[in-house]
Amino acid sequence: MHEPGFWRRRPGTAAALLTPLAAGYGAVAAWRLRQPGKRAGVPVICIGNLTHGGAGKTPTALAVGELLRTADSQPFFLTRGYGGRLRGPVLVDLARHGAAEVGDEPLLLARIAPTIVAHDRVAGAAAAHSAGATAIVMDDGFQNPSLAKDLSILVVDAGRGIRNGRVFPAGPLRAPLDAQIERAQALMVVGDGAAAVAPIAAARARKIPVFFGRLEPNRRDLAAIVLQPVLAFSGIGVPEKFFATLDNAGIEVRARRAFPDHHAYSRADATSLLADAKAGGLVPVTTEKDMVRLAGRPDTAALAAAVRTLAVTLAVEDAAGFTDLVRRAAE
Repeated sequence: MHEPGFWRRRPGTAAALLTPLAAGYGAVAAWRLRQPGKRAGVPVICIGNLTHGGAGKTPTALAVGELLRTADSQPFFLTRGYGGRLRGPVLVDLARHGAAEVGDEPLLLARIAPTIVAHDRVAGAAAAHSAGATAIVMDDGFQNPSLAKDLSILVVDAGRGIRNGRVFPAGPLRAPLDAQIERAQALMVVGDGAAAVAPIAAARARKIPVFFGRLEPNRRDLAAIVLQPVLAFSGIGVPEKFFATLDNAGIEVRARRAFPDHHAYSRADATSLLADAKAGGLVPVTTEKDMVRLAGRPDTAALAAAVRTLAVTLAVEDAAGFTDLVRRAAE
């Protein structure tokens, strides 16, 4: 969703006018967080966002899946499949499904481990259990109380934090900060910056471990574009984070195009991006998440063939501590 400008500022008129609605929304959200969910029959590790908007949730889920896979576990990812038309439960098939069917994030998750798309999280967990999962990694769903979680890791962006600190729609919080922190077992702060002071303090006050991670670009992908000027485009939660990754890696970004999160690229989008890149002698570059929305579609095939992708992975400072936390939860 597009972030209103007043979310980024100290509470003002717009936030004040929405405060009564936010109070009701927050009360319901806090009540839902306290409800007991159904057990899945296997450990459930949930990766959730404190706020609306991108914070690094999917890279964190991918990192957790990799940790479990290398520990001789059989993790299954469970996700709602935002943007896809299938309600599920359905096991993602990379040879058959596209973003229109299951959404973009499941296509990334399915490269690491079997992935179930299900609007009904309990039914999705049951499908994963029946298919042989020894652990379930939920990409999102922290605020959904239907399924019991054994480990909940909340993710927050270090450079954005919780913005004005208000609950939706007066601010970006999905539920009151304290109500969310008290139901979590760990906080992951992703990226650079000092804007996450409030959630870090809230977690430490409850003796909840705080981990710090950064998104590291794939070296092979970097090598393919490092000496060329690029046109960078992205439709993720915060496109500016992708552009900053390119800048920090020393890539010469001459043009930037930002689209809404989960943007379904049209023929016109593809034609315009290709034309702009050709006119400027630029290489079009995007994220893996954007690429899966371009691939396999006739109307964006030309752009998909020309574009280069830059994959990122989450590197955690206290890797040993994070590994121990995840693997103990999955035992």
